[in-house]
Amino acid sequence: MISFLSKLFGGGTPKEPALPTREDPVSYNNYAIIPAPEEANGGSWRLSGHIVKESENGPLERTYVRADTFPTRAEAIEFTVRKGKQIVDQQADQLFKNGEPTGRA
Repeated sequence: MISFLSKLFGGGTPKEPALPTREDPVSYNNYAIIPAPEEANGGSWRLSGHIVKESENGPLERTYVRADTFPTRAEAIEFTVRKGKQIVDQQADQLFKNGEPTGRA
């Protein structure tokens, strides 16, 4: 009975937020753009993805997240790829200038 009431009123162990599921990479100008939309409040999806560049020392990855939200995951994926291409066109190798394996775009 206690566990039922606990669950009913929000008690118990908190759930870990689910990590965004990565989609298949899209190749663009020697980079890989990997959409990974995040579920936002109200059932919408936030634009989120990764840009990956292969280097001599292994892959270098930059994550980008924007405030833009979309009503469906498919739309978020489409716009995530568009934004990734725009970032590559504007910043290209500047994204990976510091040589760190991971970071923010």
